[in-house]
Amino acid sequence: MGFPIWPKPCSTDPKVMLKHNLQIGQVGEEIAKEYLEKKGFKILERNYKTKYGETDIIAKCGKELVFVEVRTKIGENFGTPEDSLNKRKLRKLWLNARAGKATRIDAVCIVLNNNLTVERLNHYENIL
Repeated sequence: MGFPIWPKPCSTDPKVMLKHNLQIGQVGEEIAKEYLEKKGFKILERNYKTKYGETDIIAKCGKELVFVEVRTKIGENFGTPEDSLNKRKLRKLWLNARAGKATRIDAVCIVLNNNLTVERLNHYENIL
């Protein structure tokens, strides 16, 4: 995919870890995009920003405008991608979707193996 992200950084420097996490997120967003396209979604925009935050993917599914949050983790030793969809994140998603006139909010949660292949992908529709 062209993302130079492995091996995992040994550093505990927050800047190094943030860059690593952002790169994992980009890999997950690309996997989610391909998955949604195979399901018939038409991707309209990625990384849509408002004053409330960012939405990873905006897509059309039939007549519905769907805002999609993508959560990606390598392994589940420190929690699942679903665990990271906390109250604060869900509120930001709802505000962003309302600002963008979305009719539905979905989540795609991805767990990758150490070699960055998909171990698990779950698509949750209409989460709010």
